[in-house]
Amino acid sequence: MTQKPSLLVVKAGGQVIDNPEVLQKFLAAFADLPGAKILVHGGGKIATRIGQQLDIQPNYINGRRITDDATIDLVTMVYGGLINKQITAQLQALQCNALGLTGADGNIIPADKRPVKDIDYGWVGDVLENEINTNLLHSLLQQNIVPVLAPLTHDGTGHLLNTNADTIASAIAVALSAHFTVTLLFCFEKKGILKSMDNETDIIARIDRQAYETLLADGTLTDGIIPKIHNALAAVDKGLHAVCIGHMDDLHANASAEPAGTLITS
Repeated sequence: MTQKPSLLVVKAGGQVIDNPEVLQKFLAAFADLPGAKILVHGGGKIATRIGQQLDIQPNYINGRRITDDATIDLVTMVYGGLINKQITAQLQALQCNALGLTGADGNIIPADKRPVKDIDYGWVGDVLENEINTNLLHSLLQQNIVPVLAPLTHDGTGHLLNTNADTIASAIAVALSAHFTVTLLFCFEKKGILKSMDNETDIIARIDRQAYETLLADGTLTDGIIPKIHNALAAVDKGLHAVCIGHMDDLHANASAEPAGTLITS
């Protein structure tokens, strides 16, 4: 049986995107990673800052942005325009042949508008994982093109949808596992999942589903990290080779067989 080629799917968190110097350093490390790779980015704080300049005030419920008509225009401009194209240009300057995309481009990431239940989230999309255009992504990767994906999907009827970047990274990684041996890296400002927020060096080296339930029950995990681990476990359950959550400065180490951050396993 022919061994599948390797692929890295890297999600850059807000602390990477929000600081130009940190972003420049991160992109240099990303460009230097060997082999096929995809970058998924967010940019919520930049969208909030620019929105306030335009008198578009952020509205969050349970930590999730409500995306009304004005906000979907805002995040389209910021995520799909400003941030995506700045990252693409910087990667090109590093001789990394990046192509900036949203989920609407090439029908890469179709989604459904989230149904209204207790909360109306507005123009927020839930990825249709079985409809991701893996053929197009596979073709781009075979041409040594590096897709850079903004956290925007589309509903097939002409509407763009604001979609969680962690979810997009996880869904893309799982979909491409049919073609590649995929490692998914979530990069943020911590060295990994911490046993205690008071000790930045006390990292949990490995988390499986049983450990996750224990850490959840004893209160070790905080609200912000729970969705990230949940997405990582779901991706591993669906056949990913590996998922690592770690610091943006440890990109090369976390892409190795012995990552410096927290390894998520089944």
